[in-house]
Amino acid sequence: MDEEVASGTNVFLVDLDTGPTPQPNGETTPSHKPGAPNGPGALPVVIIGITRHPLGAVATHPICDVVVDAADPILDEMLSTIERRPIAATSLAVLLRATEHQSIEHALAAESAVYSLLQSGPEFVAWRQQSTRTHRPAAPDQEPAVVGARVDDVLRIELNRPHRHNAFSRSMRDALTELLALALLDDSIREVHLSGRGPSFCSGGDLTEFGSFDDPATAHRTRLTRSPARLIDRLAGRMHVRLHGACMGAGIELPAFAKSITADRDTVIALPEIRLGLIPGAGGTVSLPRRIGRQRTAYLALSGVQLTADAARQWGLIDFVSP
Repeated sequence: MDEEVASGTNVFLVDLDTGPTPQPNGETTPSHKPGAPNGPGALPVVIIGITRHPLGAVATHPICDVVVDAADPILDEMLSTIERRPIAATSLAVLLRATEHQSIEHALAAESAVYSLLQSGPEFVAWRQQSTRTHRPAAPDQEPAVVGARVDDVLRIELNRPHRHNAFSRSMRDALTELLALALLDDSIREVHLSGRGPSFCSGGDLTEFGSFDDPATAHRTRLTRSPARLIDRLAGRMHVRLHGACMGAGIELPAFAKSITADRDTVIALPEIRLGLIPGAGGTVSLPRRIGRQRTAYLALSGVQLTADAARQWGLIDFVSP
């Protein structure tokens, strides 16, 4: 495998029906030679397991980065995405393998480092050059990007850029961080309710701000010191999130840290970052795997598929669907 990766191979397809056999305990019959490394480690390649049987136990196959039903039409789209964005796709696979069992803090730091590097990579630079011709700078917000109000022992936080479908901007990140830090410091706040005003909870990162950073190192440091993801994780037992409309990128990555997520039936969930030459960078490579596993996280990111509220509930990505 090492030689093939060195020669430019970005993806391997593994027929799981003729390869390692899933066991009742979720483990698999080893398919490697004695003494060989168990799995791809840090090799920059996406390993896709293909099966014609119900996913079941093989959906968490330890060797594979993602498992796909052979009849799933999304497979071709996934392969096309990996071909167009090999650096981002393989970076995601390596990161998910490495952070699967790390602490939240260390996993978030690793995600930030990879995300920051990709911001200066050729795939994102190419996307940004094309994007500057289609995304005009947004007009300044006329109201605070986030509003908070306390009633008794409940702190209600609302994302407040409805005209932008609550696109996650720097001002929104900073204001949300301040309110979450307040809740963390005040034990008398028993519950924190997070929702969004307007047609969507959060449509993801504000594309008009993408790439407007000083340098990757500074961007990484800033992300470590202003991290809503870390705060939501620490507040998880008190956090209640209400989703509706578009929940893209940060719009699902941040809520996934909370222990209680309710979604309206119009909710649509997706991870679009790979197509931009990036990886989920708001904590999604940490929060989603801890809810749905790294293989399903990779499936969402590499396919770009949009999940309905009911599908997200079946996966365990959200907890309740509201009528």
